[in-house]
Amino acid sequence: MLVSPRKARRLPPDMPGKPRRARRPAAAPAAGDDGASARVGPARLQEWPDGDWMVRQVPGAAATKVYRCPGCDQEVAVGTAHVVVWPAEATGPQARRHWHTTCWQRRPRRPGPLPKPSWW
Repeated sequence: MLVSPRKARRLPPDMPGKPRRARRPAAAPAAGDDGASARVGPARLQEWPDGDWMVRQVPGAAATKVYRCPGCDQEVAVGTAHVVVWPAEATGPQARRHWHTTCWQRRPRRPGPLPKPSWW
C-alpha cells in the first residue's frame, strides 16, 4: 500500500517517540522590576514628519488584551504582535496607543479623514 509522504502516521504504542526539547526557565526580573520590559521590546525613538514618537514592539506572547488600532479602527486581537506608540514628549501612559505594525508603518501614506459633505 502506497502512502503519501506528507501523511502523518502515528507510531505504534510500544515505539518511543522523539524526545521533546527541554525549555529553559525564564530569567527572574530584577529587584523592583515587574518584568514587563522583559516581555516587550525596548522603546525606540522614531522621527516622523508629524513629530517624534516612542515605539515599542509587543510580541504576540505578551499581547494579553484586546485593543483598538487607531490606524484601521479594527481590533488588535489577543496574541497579535503589534506596536505601542506614544509622543516622545508624553509623560504618562494615557497617551499610549496600540497599533497594528503595518498600520503604523503605512500611516504617512494613508489619506486623511474625508471632508464632510455640504449637506451634512
